[in-house]
Amino acid sequence: MFADNTLTPKEAVRLCALGLIARAPQHYSELAGAVRHFISRVAGPQIDLMGTSVELLRYEGLVEAIDGAGMEDDAQLSITAAGRRELVNLLTARLRPGSDLSKLVVALKMRFLDLLEPAQQRAQADLMVETVEGELSRLIDLRGAFAGDGDGCHLTDWLDHDIELLEARLTWLEDFSARL
Repeated sequence: MFADNTLTPKEAVRLCALGLIARAPQHYSELAGAVRHFISRVAGPQIDLMGTSVELLRYEGLVEAIDGAGMEDDAQLSITAAGRRELVNLLTARLRPGSDLSKLVVALKMRFLDLLEPAQQRAQADLMVETVEGELSRLIDLRGAFAGDGDGCHLTDWLDHDIELLEARLTWLEDFSARL
């Protein structure tokens, strides 16, 4: 993790793989394809997001082969108790505001949030609300700094657009949190 307890790109991939296996055992090839598909659709094809090996998860004891030897025979994998602990650790990490990686991490949290206990789900929803509130506050402050720049300032138009998006996201997250 980064120093601020947010996920690195490698850990986002790990979260995706462990979440998929926690849902149901998968063969190596299925897992690799599912991880690649999800991540490339959310964050676009990025080399630094595709480097985590499923074999490394097995080596670290986070997943285990349940039929077959391993990667060489496309064994089916299941998550171990250590893998579940790591999944919870990754799912409950803080969000880094304003980054493309955060968009991926939020999508992963939403995809696998139901794998957490209800109290942990609510805490993660509250964390997402808090993160959006912080982003919104920063943009509103920035918008105020450029309020007197005249009608020709495209930055204020862009900030207004982003502020509207964040306000809509905040409303959605608050409603979502209330439903948990």
